[in-house]
Parts: sequence; C-alpha cells; structure tokens
Amino acid sequence: MKKFFFKVWAFYYEGFREMTLGRVLWLIILVKLFLMFVVLRIFFFPDFVNTHAEEGLEAQFVGEQLINRLAP
Repeated sequence: MKKFFFKVWAFYYEGFREMTLGRVLWLIILVKLFLMFVVLRIFFFPDFVNTHAEEGLEAQFVGEQLINRLAP
C-alpha cells in the first residue's frame, strides 16, 4: 500500500516539477482566488450581522431575519 502512495506522490511531484506553462497558469489561478476571496470580500461584502446585531445575539438576529424574509 505504501508503494502505491509513493508512486502517486512521485507521479504528481515529477509532473509539477517538469511543467513550464502550467506554473504561469497556477499563478494566475492563485491570484484570481486571492482577489475573489480577500479583496472582493473586504470591499463588497461588509460584515452586516456584526453592524446590525447586538453582541452575543447574532444567532437570534440571523434567525429573525430568515423568518422575516421567508414569511409572506
């Protein structure tokens, strides 16, 4: 079983070590993920619950908001 995992590890290790264009593509992917999850969240998704709910009652606030939005 250890031999199988070693072969899989060696396969991927050699593949990533040998790639040329792939490194640039991985860099683009990582920059894109950073932009999506860090920068966009900071500027476009403010912490709404923290600014509108009292401290310690955040779960109750979210529950009330869900009920109010779903109830006709």
